[in-house]
Amino acid sequence: MRIRTRLLILVLAILVPSFIAAALAVSYVYHEEQKSQARSISESTRAFALLVDNELQTHAGILRTLAGSPALQRGDLKAFYEHARQMAPTRETVIVLAEPDGRQLINTRLPLGAPLPTRRSGNTDELIPRLGPDRILVSNLFMAPVGKRPDFAIQVPVKIEGKIRYFVMMGLNASLLQPLLARQHFRDEWIVSIVDRDGVMLARSRQPEQFVGKPMRARSRKIINAADEGVYASRTLDGIDVRAFFSTVPVSEWKILVSIPNSEIRRVPLQAAAMLGGLMAALLAAGVLAARRLATRAIVPIEYLGRSADELRQGKEPAYRPQGIVEIDNVALRMAEAGRQIRQSQQELERRVAEAVAATERVQGALLKSQKLEALGRLTGGIAHEFNNLLQTLTTALQLAAFHAGDDKMRGLIQTCKKTVQRATALTGQLGSFGRVQEARQETVDACHQLRSARQLMAGALRDDIVLQIECDEPAWPVTVEPLQFDLALLNLAINARDAMPQGGLLRIEARNIAVDAAADAALAQPPGQHAAGALQAGALPPGDYVRVSVIDNGCGMTPEVLARALDPFYTTKGQGRGTGLGLPQAYAFASQSQGLLVLDSAPGKGTRVDLYLPRARQAAPAPAQGAPVGGAGALPRARGTVLFVEDDPLVREAVSHALAESGFEVLAADNGEHAVALLDGGARPAVVFSDIVMPGTVSGIDLARIVRQRYPSLPVVLATGYTERQACLPGVQVLAKPYPIEKLVALLAGAAQDGVHTEMR
Repeated sequence: MRIRTRLLILVLAILVPSFIAAALAVSYVYHEEQKSQARSISESTRAFALLVDNELQTHAGILRTLAGSPALQRGDLKAFYEHARQMAPTRETVIVLAEPDGRQLINTRLPLGAPLPTRRSGNTDELIPRLGPDRILVSNLFMAPVGKRPDFAIQVPVKIEGKIRYFVMMGLNASLLQPLLARQHFRDEWIVSIVDRDGVMLARSRQPEQFVGKPMRARSRKIINAADEGVYASRTLDGIDVRAFFSTVPVSEWKILVSIPNSEIRRVPLQAAAMLGGLMAALLAAGVLAARRLATRAIVPIEYLGRSADELRQGKEPAYRPQGIVEIDNVALRMAEAGRQIRQSQQELERRVAEAVAATERVQGALLKSQKLEALGRLTGGIAHEFNNLLQTLTTALQLAAFHAGDDKMRGLIQTCKKTVQRATALTGQLGSFGRVQEARQETVDACHQLRSARQLMAGALRDDIVLQIECDEPAWPVTVEPLQFDLALLNLAINARDAMPQGGLLRIEARNIAVDAAADAALAQPPGQHAAGALQAGALPPGDYVRVSVIDNGCGMTPEVLARALDPFYTTKGQGRGTGLGLPQAYAFASQSQGLLVLDSAPGKGTRVDLYLPRARQAAPAPAQGAPVGGAGALPRARGTVLFVEDDPLVREAVSHALAESGFEVLAADNGEHAVALLDGGARPAVVFSDIVMPGTVSGIDLARIVRQRYPSLPVVLATGYTERQACLPGVQVLAKPYPIEKLVALLAGAAQDGVHTEMR
């Protein structure tokens, strides 16, 4: 038997098991790909259900705000109607106030006093006995009796003196759910639907105008109502055979269905299996051809060459000895050279891939943290703005009441209320932790003085078994920060250190003056031994002078996995109810707001060090003011002249206008920027313009100030803000933070008006 024949038989003996193994591998890949696809679709379905739940919770939050309306608490339905219309300005949304028996009192789609339906819309009456009246209720789809369109309703109770007095409901058109589907960018072949408890279609990614409002098939409805999530075989309303993945929206008990056509279910696994099968077939064919070509060669050199090839396949450099056959020897030498080059290239490639992956992870981590904090900042900033408007009204009214109160007991009660408002002001200030910097609240302070003044605040949060040490460079450089946010960052870091030292320990806080240049930026001018492998740096630090505030504990430290996520909002390793996951993110947001940097260094068993780099302020810090005790009200300062007061909130406008009039000013009120511009263009010439920054319409307070400076250069402008993402970068325009004391406002406006008179005379 010739060697060619023997080699062919040997090849066949190898190929047959290889074909069998390839078939098994293809089958395995096919089934694993199907399982992976099912898991991915289930996760997408669950994630979209949570997104719909979040959307409903957002609307429920608006209703909770309305339920706490002071107008509703005192029974002023007219004022509540106006407030509710502002919260539901379009025909797609309606706010309804109803009594517990279902009789409607207010419907924003109808004028106040118009005849209203005598019962609730939707099936919330049926849900109350089953789920209770105290929780958020979301109805099924129904035809709105007023709007005559398919709606669903969200209902929350209104409690007065501990009893449910009303129910406030928000009716939303079902079409508002369609944009949620569009934003998810589901595959075109998928059919994504939202159905209510009765299986009626609320939204659908394909042909919604044809199927919204139609019920599902009875079999499908029975299956999805029997479990919170799952998958089953079904046929869609338009006759497509699919596998339907479903999940439950928690707050509403609605269902999310993601229906994948059977052809699409089979396509991806088949493609993966076909690719693997084709690759294996190509490799096997190449093996047969190679065997035929080498059959005429001597078997020993071939086997020797084969062993060299095995070494190359294993990543080794072949050590080939010449066999006396020129062609085989040449191939072997080239294989050896190729092995060396491949090994070098592989090492270089691994190095570059590792560097690229590390750089990508750093960039993605920084971007994700920035996006989370920006979203959180927008939410908390908007809430802070609304609360500051309410607190401004209370502050002004209480000050006016104090000026006119003749009874000592009454003045004492007013002072108690003012202290409460001051506490509420501090709480709303904390809501700005994650938003953009508010220039009106920034102050230049001595870093060491700020640390020492916060000692009592931090000591109150620590246990007796924890020693607090504060060390500072003297004199410490000044820094420009929001003092409230500085104190809050220190308190959050102290609380984290306390929880990391369950057996007690040492908490050391330092303030050091350091200079960072371009060469020292990478190391951040750290002391020897700091910021080793377990360090997390949240950004880059430009060269310059900085005050480094370090909070150092000798607690349990963090693992690398925890350290990598420590700055993520709401991430916490503490038990239920013991932590919010916002302590370190707030400190990071404070450092970013202050144009600085946060560096976190920790390792298990070695404690944690947090460094806040705060840029040195250009001007010196003022001397610490002696705190004046909260006492009785003095006389309201006197002033004169005309003030153009621009404020969109009617409560703030009424209270502050009354206070300004009491002080002697003549008040010309405007409810938005466009109205103020019209008054000025119509000939009004006030002594000073006082405007809120955030207002509806096209002309904000900053825009109004810019217009006044261009058209009437001698007319002074003072701005006020509860919270804004825009910065008032206009020279000579002063910014006052809400809520402001009326004495400070009168003094500021009187001084600005006097400066305007002097400027006009010159």
